[in-house]
Amino acid sequence: METFQPPSVASLDHILPQEPLLMMGAGPVPIPHKVAYANSIVINHLGETMNKVIEQVKEMGRYVFQTSSRHVLGVAGPGSAAMEMAICNLVDPGSKVLAICNGYFSRRMAEMATRVGAQVTTVDVPDNEAAEVETIEQHLKQGGYQTLTIVQGETSNTVYNRNLEAIAKLANSYGCMVIVDAVCTLSTMPLEMDRWKVDAVITGGQKGLSSIPGVSLLAFSENAWTRIEARQKPITHWCLDALLADKFWNQKSYHYTAPVSGILALHEALRLVCEETLPRRFGRHETCSKALQRGIEAMGLKLLVPERVRLNSVVGITIPDGISGDAVRTHMSRVHRVEISGSFGLNIVRIGQMGEQSRAHNLFRTLHAFGSSMQYAGAVLDLPAGIAELEKGLSEKYSA
Repeated sequence: METFQPPSVASLDHILPQEPLLMMGAGPVPIPHKVAYANSIVINHLGETMNKVIEQVKEMGRYVFQTSSRHVLGVAGPGSAAMEMAICNLVDPGSKVLAICNGYFSRRMAEMATRVGAQVTTVDVPDNEAAEVETIEQHLKQGGYQTLTIVQGETSNTVYNRNLEAIAKLANSYGCMVIVDAVCTLSTMPLEMDRWKVDAVITGGQKGLSSIPGVSLLAFSENAWTRIEARQKPITHWCLDALLADKFWNQKSYHYTAPVSGILALHEALRLVCEETLPRRFGRHETCSKALQRGIEAMGLKLLVPERVRLNSVVGITIPDGISGDAVRTHMSRVHRVEISGSFGLNIVRIGQMGEQSRAHNLFRTLHAFGSSMQYAGAVLDLPAGIAELEKGLSEKYSA
């Protein structure tokens, strides 16, 4: 009989860099100290203390989602798990779904609806464009759609669906429920779930909220919950069954062992959002992102998406011909200890502007590291001009 010996592995002290990387990509983002501390605590997942935490998470969640719905739920999983929870609970096999596709993550929702067994019609939006209301209405007029899926901000190619409010209200007028992916946008820009007639909003913890990856949040409207309760048979996903999750989140009962540390981290992240207030937070994100964009353009580089449909939460920068984006990112990481993102087949790099990323000190460090690394990779640009324009943009409205 073979005897297995314990492996000899290095501790994290020998794996992780001595100086942590500044995470300035498309997520995860840096987290505040209070969030990190909360994530180090373990408590009873069914105790009275946890009940108090959950009640406050739901109350703060309603503020961030801008909803009065009672059905705010957490998910032990990434934003994609919250996405799947929304879709598999609201979409019946054989039902008709209209999926607005701008890029990688909007197509993920379409695929999830297809796997559920829905009849999915995709609306393929042209590159670097937002979905137009007239186009969506042409599809809705054909009738029979029960659900519409759309992203507020397409992280993969940095496109902002600026007509989301109008599209959601339009779909509602046709009796079509709306599922919105707000993973990279919630708390970074306006999204008013109730007023815009949205039925489900999903988000991850690790982006705009500046919490940890792996614990997500979603909200269902009262109308959406009525549809969920009216299902004729349980969904096939036990962990993602909203009715079972409701036992823990609203009935103080057992579903599965909750990720208590992650929920505590999410609590502190939401508390900091509420403390800052949404209007101030929106203003900070807009000012920081636009200042960064101005700095990038002043260096002589081009942004991927036209300003009218440009996502401020994640900024896409076109890499000049002959320059390796991978080489730029590697140099930034190794030399400057700053990490940004590549993309999904596009010749761009992406810099995040979500949560704690949108701070003046992070912007100066990131833009200098990016410009220097571009020059190291062979690009010709004006780094001082970029830094000066960033400073100008920040000093006009905001001081972090």
